Amino acid sequence: MCGIVGHIGTKNTKNILLDGLQELEYRGYDSAGIAIFNKNNIYTYKAVGKLTNLEKKVSSLELNGFSIGIGHTRWATHGKPTEVNAHPHYGVKTYVVHNGIIENYQELKKELEKDGTEFCSQTDTEVFVHLFEKYQKKAKNDYEAFKCALSDIKGSYAILLMTESNSKTLFLPRKVLL
Repeated sequence: MCGIVGHIGTKNTKNILLDGLQELEYRGYDSAGIAIFNKNNIYTYKAVGKLTNLEKKVSSLELNGFSIGIGHTRWATHGKPTEVNAHPHYGVKTYVVHNGIIENYQELKKELEKDGTEFCSQTDTEVFVHLFEKYQKKAKNDYEAFKCALSDIKGSYAILLMTESNSKTLFLPRKVLL
């Protein structure tokens, strides 16, 4: 079963995310990942298998000051347990983690592909990040783009999204439908 965790603040975001993911280990998972904005840099790490594999990858990451981050443990529902399919998924400047199932992802993916969107993974989650970025071009702000993307998806979900254009905000639905 998947699990998500997020953090905004000046404490060590990397450690808070890893601690949060450790708390979710009992649920079972096949991969894990984190994405962190810190001082105009984005750091993204993914690993298949035990959380210790991810911890090894991020061991040298040093953060200073304010950071915002998201983390995820994944149990594959769409696509094989690989690093490409592990969360966070990303678009051009947006990162997302998701727990649940987007039931209409295949039709949304086809529409996005017609518009020229290229997908990296086999997951339903990647659809959401591309929907958000599509609406981001048309909406008056990121919050409106997030609401529009949410209105397109069907299913049960919990989502955390962060975007470089609003690098001090985590977006999440008002209603979590799990």
